[in-house]
Amino acid sequence: MRLADRVVGLKASATLAVNALAKDLARSGRDIISLSVGETDFDTPRPIREAAVLSIEEGFTRYTAEAGMPELRQAAADYFNRFYGAGAGAEHILIGNGAKQCLFNIMLAVLNPGDEALIPAPYWVSYPAMVEIAGGKPVEVHTGAERDFKVGVEDLERCYGPKTRICIMNSPSNPTGAVYRAEELDAIAAWAVERNILLLSDEIYDRLVYSPARHYSLCGWWRKRPENFAVVNGVSKSFAMTGWRLGYMLAHEDLIKAATKLQGQSTSNACSISQKAALAALTLGNPEEETMRRSMERRLGLVLEAVSRWPGVLCPRPRGAFYAFPDFHRLYRGEISDSASFCSFLLEKAGVALVPGAAFGDDRCARISYAVEDKILSRALDKIHDALHQA
Repeated sequence: MRLADRVVGLKASATLAVNALAKDLARSGRDIISLSVGETDFDTPRPIREAAVLSIEEGFTRYTAEAGMPELRQAAADYFNRFYGAGAGAEHILIGNGAKQCLFNIMLAVLNPGDEALIPAPYWVSYPAMVEIAGGKPVEVHTGAERDFKVGVEDLERCYGPKTRICIMNSPSNPTGAVYRAEELDAIAAWAVERNILLLSDEIYDRLVYSPARHYSLCGWWRKRPENFAVVNGVSKSFAMTGWRLGYMLAHEDLIKAATKLQGQSTSNACSISQKAALAALTLGNPEEETMRRSMERRLGLVLEAVSRWPGVLCPRPRGAFYAFPDFHRLYRGEISDSASFCSFLLEKAGVALVPGAAFGDDRCARISYAVEDKILSRALDKIHDALHQA
């Protein structure tokens, strides 16, 4: 069958692929622990689930406005206003089928064929693919563990060119857990304004930041220069609602209208039930938020203690999200020559699934998701420890 060029060269999501492989091996009888999935082990809080059930019982099962329920759009605006001083209204919000669709809508609405998007690496696996599908060219801006996986203005300026249209920032970061300080993001934001490009801030992990670090949002910059900034968030991570597929974006009204047209011709509105659940989440808050944050921080401690016992492995301390991104490249030898073969080795010898760093733009590393029960995480880390001494 003849397929479109945009699909032929498109890579599948590595995180989903690894998790699917781990599940297949487990079904075949192998003792497999997956540290590859990007979701917490917490259940969606009961008040949110109850709001969804009530919406079904009340028959709220029909189409909503393409951009989302007006009251949910306002609730999302209120979220940005309350926590980050955005000064936004409902007209500045689009509700999408997950933060992922919001990001994709922005790429399609902003990029013309040949336009370039600066993507700090390591990056979330889908950013380059989204840019390519939109006809743009991803330009990776590389950094490393020795710099806490964070870029600066000088790095972005080195990769900037006449076709640069957008720069994507992600703090807290997937896959590294890095959290940019206010002065670091302010410098990058000022540079974006000077260069007159769109700075797209993916802030999906904003409520999962570990003291003394604090989340610094670009909502304040959006308020001053809405044409140069867009902020994406959602309920997946902070409210343990990954499967509900509900995200929201803050952007200039013109960009919201353009993205709404795109969404209207693709998926139309997000699920009505999920919208009601998200409205409850944003209105009531997550009663388990602090419990979740403390749990993730405790698990991070388990990971860092284990990594400290792995000779030759470097891992900057994550400050947010629920990922660590150790640099294993000093252990590569013989048949283990890259992150893919290293992760294959761990899957075979330890029965533990990690995601190869190559999927995130850094082949020296592998991503560990510590969003699993403490006892399971500890057992997985012990199994990795034993396998590394066989490498």
